[in-house]
Parts: sequence; structure tokens; C-alpha cells
Amino acid sequence: MKAEKKVLKARKRSDRPNSPRAQYGALPWRMGEDGRVQILLATSRDTKRWVIPKGWPMKGRKPHIVAAIEAQQEAGLHGKIEKTKLGDYDYEKRLKGDASVTCRVEVFALRVESQRKKWPEKSQRVTYWFPYAAAADQVDEPQLRGIILAFGAVQEG
Repeated sequence: MKAEKKVLKARKRSDRPNSPRAQYGALPWRMGEDGRVQILLATSRDTKRWVIPKGWPMKGRKPHIVAAIEAQQEAGLHGKIEKTKLGDYDYEKRLKGDASVTCRVEVFALRVESQRKKWPEKSQRVTYWFPYAAAADQVDEPQLRGIILAFGAVQEG
């Protein structure tokens, strides 16, 4: 039975070779002392680009919970994650060698309450709080830039 399920999963994936792979991401935010929205970005491990915490689906976990777990692992963040996604964006994930795969990231707002002093990927990444418009300028993906700008504008109302 297990072997049959693996074959079915493999077949589904091969039937749609160009469909994006799902990932779930957190948009970590807080209100700064000046009353303006700030967004936390982290560097990616390989390319050192500014990104939001994100990762692959986890069996038995809802997408927003996966996003919260990734925020904790990649940036040491804890807070309140929203269940409704803000939007999606696509990007090319570089794999080992010269290969890459298109990923579609569902983004969930995470209102940050604290950042731990230590977390699993601290030695592999840099984190920084940006004013939301500056955060939008730092990311490479136009769709993510739009999500950040729209979210910040709504929060500052």
C-alpha cells in the first residue's frame, strides 16, 4: 500500500512537471516606536539575498503553522500568525548544481512578539528590521514587494 502511494505521488508530480512547488512563508512585522510598520527580513543561506522565512509543507501541519515554524527556525521569531494568507509569490529556488525549481509561496502575516537570542539557523543568516517600504525595496521578487507594500499601507491605515 505504501509503495502504491509513493508511485501515485511520483506520477502526480511527473504529470505536472512545470507546476510550482508549494512553500509557506511568514511576513514578520511589528509596529516601531515611531508608530510605523517594520518588516523583518533574513538573508538566504546560499545567495545571501534578503528574504522572508519560508519552507516546504510539513505533513499534518496547516500552512500558517508551517510558516510560523519556519520563522522560529530561520529567525528565532515568536508571535501571532494569521490563518488567512496575504497572497502568493513565485520565485526560482536554486538547487544543488545548476538546477532550479519554481516555487509558489503562500504568505501569512506574523505579528512578532519576541525574537530569541539563539535559534537553529542563527549562525547561517542575518536578520534585520526594515521600515516596510525599505523592506519591499530589498526583496527581489516583484510579487513579494507588492504584498509587503500593500500590507504596510493597510496596517498604517
